[in-house]
Amino acid sequence: MGYNNMILILSPDVDVNSQDYQKLIAYLEKLPQVKFRTHQEIGNQQTLTEIYLIGDTAILPLDDMKQLPCVERVVRISEEYRILGRHKDDHRSTHFEYNGVRFGQDNLNVFAGLCAVDNPQHVEQMMQALQSHGQVCTRMGAYKPRTNPYSFQGHGKECLPYVFELAGKYGIKVIAMEVTHESHVAEIHAALEQTGNPTGVMLQIGTRNTQNFELLKSVGRQTQFPVLLKRGFGITLEESLNAAEYLASEGNTRVIFGLRGMKTNMADPHRNFVDFAHVPVVKRLTRMPVCIDPSHSVGTRERGSDNILDVMHVTAQGIIAGANMVLVDFHPAPDKALVDGPQALTMAELPYFLEDVAIAEQAYKDRLQLVKKYASTF
Repeated sequence: MGYNNMILILSPDVDVNSQDYQKLIAYLEKLPQVKFRTHQEIGNQQTLTEIYLIGDTAILPLDDMKQLPCVERVVRISEEYRILGRHKDDHRSTHFEYNGVRFGQDNLNVFAGLCAVDNPQHVEQMMQALQSHGQVCTRMGAYKPRTNPYSFQGHGKECLPYVFELAGKYGIKVIAMEVTHESHVAEIHAALEQTGNPTGVMLQIGTRNTQNFELLKSVGRQTQFPVLLKRGFGITLEESLNAAEYLASEGNTRVIFGLRGMKTNMADPHRNFVDFAHVPVVKRLTRMPVCIDPSHSVGTRERGSDNILDVMHVTAQGIIAGANMVLVDFHPAPDKALVDGPQALTMAELPYFLEDVAIAEQAYKDRLQLVKKYASTF
């Protein structure tokens, strides 16, 4: 069976303006029936450049390719390769930065906020509370795809200006916001321009659109905004990872993968079957940071005999497993929320939630130290 992909891993911190790099590109451009794409991974210590060769690469001698300028290593791929995937024996910790916020597989960001924007007063109360507790990220839903066509669909572009202005007022750097059509991306861009770019936006692809391939390609073609892609609620993990690859294949590699629970009656009494055991799996298979969504996994405010909310338990489970982002519903007045009020946490619970997150995060860090302590035994 022939190979149809090859990856050239270049020397660390290679200068793309150097003569050697230009010689390499000139050589690759002359290869018959082979296309290539350049991709950079920004790591903790260095920038790594990779060139993906796609096409009839089986005829290219491995030793000859290794001798090309700037090339440190050559990898042949005998099956479909993901741009977002890990190479064999690749344990690098990679990250990207957006609007001053770092997103990687080795840190944690909390996005607490409104599942659906309802009015400026509630948006301001939420952002003011976040600022007072040192938070710079939030979630704010302007476009809401709903199962019932008669349910509230979100205020759309009408609410964007005041959401962005309030974010700037309270120091919110990144807002996770779902989009369901490419026109929404244009509306977000226009509203940011109109308000003087006071904040940043992370586009969110919801579970119902995980396999909306035209939307994925459209969002992937823009590189202004990073993307949070939620796992499809009724498809395999492999299918959802391929959806993330659609984004990367179009050029946007700043992708975070979201786990939000699976649709099955075996999840009862929770809203969805919690899939947070896949946090380390996704981090092993890909270089994407992993987000957990405890609110949409649990879907209630039920608590156990220990008096701890189920949503708090599953949040801790995901973080202790190494999650890098938490997307969670809060609301100043859950009984008045237009979407998912019954599962939203309250403003009074925000400091409690953040402290509980910190405990779970420290537990994960302790586990990392423990594995180093016993590394010589396995």
